[in-house]
Amino acid sequence: MTDKPKPKVLLTNPIHPQLHALLEASCEVIVAPDASPATIARLIADAEGLIVRAQLAPNVFDAAPRLRAVVRHGVGLDMIPVKAATACGIPVANLPGSNTTAVVEYCVAAMLHFRRRLALIDTRLRTDGWAAARPVADQATELRQSVCGIVGLGAVGAQLAGVAAGLGMRVIGLTRRPDSMPPHVQAVSKQALFEQADVVVLCCPLNDQTKGLVDAATVALMKPTAVLINVSRGPVIDTAAVLAALKRGALGGAAMDVHDQQPLTGQEPLFDCPNVLISPHVAGITATSLHGMSHGAVHTMIELLRGDKPANVVNPEVFKVA
Repeated sequence: MTDKPKPKVLLTNPIHPQLHALLEASCEVIVAPDASPATIARLIADAEGLIVRAQLAPNVFDAAPRLRAVVRHGVGLDMIPVKAATACGIPVANLPGSNTTAVVEYCVAAMLHFRRRLALIDTRLRTDGWAAARPVADQATELRQSVCGIVGLGAVGAQLAGVAAGLGMRVIGLTRRPDSMPPHVQAVSKQALFEQADVVVLCCPLNDQTKGLVDAATVALMKPTAVLINVSRGPVIDTAAVLAALKRGALGGAAMDVHDQQPLTGQEPLFDCPNVLISPHVAGITATSLHGMSHGAVHTMIELLRGDKPANVVNPEVFKVA
């Protein structure tokens, strides 16, 4: 009698080592050497499970006849062609709330980066001395009594609203469901939000309604001292319009964790733009959140492969197919 072979699970990127080991106890685990469409198509041919941390090609499932479970190592589903998976009868799951705190803390850190100017003070002190560094603080501003405008009041936006209110900020918000707004957030129009906010945080999903939401006309509404923070997706903003405003001093700063094309090459115009904080799509990544996302992804994958129907599957209609 031979043992039943373990199901093969493909990882587009590494996961937390402890959870990788847990998955290996019940599955054959393959980590893709890169996430190019050609590599994924080659490795997914005999895979039964796929854990996703990179953009998938629209036709990825055409090369995966044995695939029966897809799990997003995170929350955003734009990396996965969910409709195509559903058409193939493949359940897709994500991990709501798994990196919410990490993203919220990134937003607060970005606010403080621009308002307290600590990086500039540190650099000036090291290079030019005490007397040159000390006056930089005279231009710093406090968050208290300023206005935080949040676009998208889902898990991230709602938690950020509570933190911002706790810091003494007045919080205004823009959402498709203003009746679901937290009590400490005032629902306003798009124009009012961009006109009034000292800090605008974009944490909405990317869809047909939000693509290009922050265009040149919207940027023109903002205060010249305002800061824009994008932890949504790159195409939510017109990057060229934001950079143009920064260069002419019509915007106080921008933190960009997500970009039109990823990864960045280093040749993009934003690398030469003043008052930009650039990061490589890491707002939701910390050692803490990585462990939590890997834990959720592994346990969800194991449940799906043994035939369970976890509640975090986003296309549960696949289970109703006879």
